[in-house]
Amino acid sequence: MATELDDLATFVAIVRAGGFRDAARASGGSASGLSEAVRRLEARLGVRLLHRTTRSIAPTAAGARLFERLSPALAEVRAALDVVNTFRDRPAGTLRLNVPANVGRTVLPAILPAFLTAYPDIRVEVTVEDGFVDILASGADAGIRYEERLEQDMIAVPIGPRTQRFLTAAAPAYLAARGRPGHPQDLLGHACLRGRFSGGAGPVWEFERAGEIVRVDPTGPLVAQPGLACDLLIEGAIAGLGVIHLFEDWLAPHIARGALETVLDDWCEPFSGPILYYPGRRYLPAPLRAFVDFIKAHPYE
Repeated sequence: MATELDDLATFVAIVRAGGFRDAARASGGSASGLSEAVRRLEARLGVRLLHRTTRSIAPTAAGARLFERLSPALAEVRAALDVVNTFRDRPAGTLRLNVPANVGRTVLPAILPAFLTAYPDIRVEVTVEDGFVDILASGADAGIRYEERLEQDMIAVPIGPRTQRFLTAAAPAYLAARGRPGHPQDLLGHACLRGRFSGGAGPVWEFERAGEIVRVDPTGPLVAQPGLACDLLIEGAIAGLGVIHLFEDWLAPHIARGALETVLDDWCEPFSGPILYYPGRRYLPAPLRAFVDFIKAHPYE
């Protein structure tokens, strides 16, 4: 029975990771060992669960159905086993968080060191994804997103700064050569350095002033996936390639030293900060319960 449960958990991890190598890297095992576990499971069930190629894997119809049912079931098994943690002197185990790039870069570094020092028996695994994520299906204990991207029917706890801003900026040399935009629509005539989600869509740039909202979809010479390559976008802006529109925290050091200058300042109004969210359960995993208590007791400064 233990081996069967291990093989089921391995199958779920492989589908989530999208391949044997990434799943092995995450679990600390070997790709060949994970592949053997799936073969055992397929032999036991008498049905193929994965389509395998030299480059990737994908679940079969049977595998997709099994994955859909197994993900929440295994989460409940972990929660049931975690009840034992209530008998420990201090909580232990793994806390799995799914967060957007900005949170991973500017919010968690101000929180996790102190949390892990306070709870040395807890291990935190952070997955960075900017798109919408089904927390239960992803295998995470909790997610962090902004209010407009929260899943429904989740418990929400504020985490990090309560307000944030996007700033729009460019290099002084670029502005001297191309002029300063006075209205968001002027950006359509500028070279703009854009982000693009992993699914291929590019987020529009949104501006607000005195209740008026303007959304623009400019073009430019450089497009990169947010989070993974935002430093590339920033360096491109510093080099004078065009205008950038990013979180204030990311741009502030470069603005302070004069490498970038802000534009459209009166259109950059603050918005609500990030939210930690998780499914409503009778029993929270001990690491997540400790994390929630910690961020409530230590407001972000």
